[in-house]
Amino acid sequence: MDLVTPSIGLVFWTALSFLILLVLLKRLAWKPMLGAIHERERSIEEALNKADLAREEMARLSSENETLLKQARVERDEILKEAKEIKDQIIAEAKNAAQEEGNKMIEKAKVEINNQKVAALREVKNQVASLSLNIAEKVLRKQFNDKQKQDALVSDLLNDVKLN
Repeated sequence: MDLVTPSIGLVFWTALSFLILLVLLKRLAWKPMLGAIHERERSIEEALNKADLAREEMARLSSENETLLKQARVERDEILKEAKEIKDQIIAEAKNAAQEEGNKMIEKAKVEINNQKVAALREVKNQVASLSLNIAEKVLRKQFNDKQKQDALVSDLLNDVKLN
């Protein structure tokens, strides 16, 4: 026997064994392996689809988030603008109220000063009148102590008075 040329029986039995092994593998191993491979392909495809959906959802949420942020900024700016306007209005009202109150106080002080001035002038006039009367009384007492001076004063006064 030569090692180079195989015998027909050996080739037949080898081929038959290979075919039987091939049929057994096809029924028992290939179907489950191909099923597992197809299942794996399907799960990978589903995972990729879910990842695409998640990416799209993230893009949508990101877009919505940006929109919400823009709206929030606009609202914040409006609120700040309104708050500034209210603050300015309150300050203006407070200034006006303070100005009016100051004007009222100034007017009240002027009236009070005027009243005190009038009262002081009245008091001065009263004192001047009282002093004048006291002085006149003292002068007249000195003049009326002497009878000749009294008669001279009465005659001077009668000369000054003209009868109609």
